[in-house]
Amino acid sequence: MAQEIELKFIVCSEGVETLRQHLSTLTTEHHPAGELLNIYYETADNWLRSHDMGLRIRGVQGRYEMTMKIAGRVVGGLHQRPEYNIELDKPELALDRFPAEVWPDGELPADLASRVQPLFSTNFEREKWLINEGDSRIEIALDRGEVKAGEHHEPICELELELLSGRTEDVLKLSHQLVGLAVLRQGSLSKAARGYHLAQGNAEREVKPLSVLPLVAKANVEQGMSAALENALAHWQYHEELWIRGNDSARPEIMNAIARIRHALMLFGGLVPRKASARLRDQLTLAEATLASAVSAQTAAYDVQTAQAKLTLTEWLVMRGWQPFIDEKTQPKLADSCKRFADVQLSRVAAELKKAFAHPLGDRYADQLPRLARDLDSVMLLAGYYPDAAVQAWLEPWQGLSQSIAHRQRNDIELFRNEALNAEPFWLHSGKR
Repeated sequence: MAQEIELKFIVCSEGVETLRQHLSTLTTEHHPAGELLNIYYETADNWLRSHDMGLRIRGVQGRYEMTMKIAGRVVGGLHQRPEYNIELDKPELALDRFPAEVWPDGELPADLASRVQPLFSTNFEREKWLINEGDSRIEIALDRGEVKAGEHHEPICELELELLSGRTEDVLKLSHQLVGLAVLRQGSLSKAARGYHLAQGNAEREVKPLSVLPLVAKANVEQGMSAALENALAHWQYHEELWIRGNDSARPEIMNAIARIRHALMLFGGLVPRKASARLRDQLTLAEATLASAVSAQTAAYDVQTAQAKLTLTEWLVMRGWQPFIDEKTQPKLADSCKRFADVQLSRVAAELKKAFAHPLGDRYADQLPRLARDLDSVMLLAGYYPDAAVQAWLEPWQGLSQSIAHRQRNDIELFRNEALNAEPFWLHSGKR
């Protein structure tokens, strides 16, 4: 087993030569482009995908390798996951050669070999550079070709930085330098993820509003904060991909994702001091300015400030960049129950909303819209331990109030305000339960 650590970027097609020339100034260890053919396998019922496993055979110049990638962690395009590689004499699966630890139940399912079939392929040329950065050895691969499933296909133009030895922070440091070229954007969709989408019919990807954040049972506060920020970053990258593919309605969701990042930093601000996230917040401001201006998706996605903001957040999450700012008094609070923290914060948010809207505000309702948006987003970040129906029943009148204020629907404003103030809390320790 190897632990794969790599950071993926999409390369602007017009910037490929700029990138190649820059990489050639960093090292003399260059390997010319060579063709790679990859066949990915799956069962009819997506058994591998449902277990977060990916199976492929790769062919390079008459040599073959079978690979199984299993569940790991993906943050903003940085992939950290175990993979198992087996050399083959010919391009035929030999699942029994994988160690038992690969399989969910500790052994190869009896009928799996007979059920897996080729699902999609990727065919691309890979050009490589080997770079020494800090204490680390990093392989940079430029891949150009296509992913194909049946009649559906789409181009591949990607850059991958893989840590061969050393430290993850050196990969991130090198990445900050490369995004300064303004030809890269972090890619959260792997070749395999795109192949699966094509194989399932290549349906148009839908714009998705922010929703209640699922929270892991027995998570601590630090894990809850990380989950909130990872969720927002994933939302940003997903809708950036939609926007650059021509869906203009995805653009507001990118702004919503950045707002959620800010809300999460504020929500956990009592534990993580502002100076810990100062650089990140400054870069978010610059990214917001770019996105708010009348620019195209292409310009915004490859903008240096936007790319640096996403990469800084990725680095902050992966390297736990807040930890150097945490004192001995605060550390136990971060290690405390996220569920307990959520209940306390939900009560505080509800109290703030009730105070702000306790009385009719006449012409001053619009002044409260930023507070209302922030507090409702905080609820969605904290409510994941409770049944969705109960959460939605509490949220709906407040969301109705927000929409009525935004559209200046005076009659509906008072109706939703009264309904929201009388909504029963769904969380524990609210004073009513």
